[in-house]
Amino acid sequence: MNRTAVVLLAAALVLVLALLAATAAGTLARLDGAGYPAALTRAAATFAAVVTLATAVTGALAQCLR
Repeated sequence: MNRTAVVLLAAALVLVLALLAATAAGTLARLDGAGYPAALTRAAATFAAVVTLATAVTGALAQCLR
């Protein structure tokens, strides 16, 4: 498989997982009684955290695999 295709597929997978985690965080916040703005803030923070973690892991793996 082409290397570019693998990178794009991995990026798409990370984004889907980040969206799923953000959706779960927002839903749990609403079930906990938070308002819509607070739930959206928690979902956005979760999305950013997942993307940041994926970037850090990718950077660490890139250093190890060189």
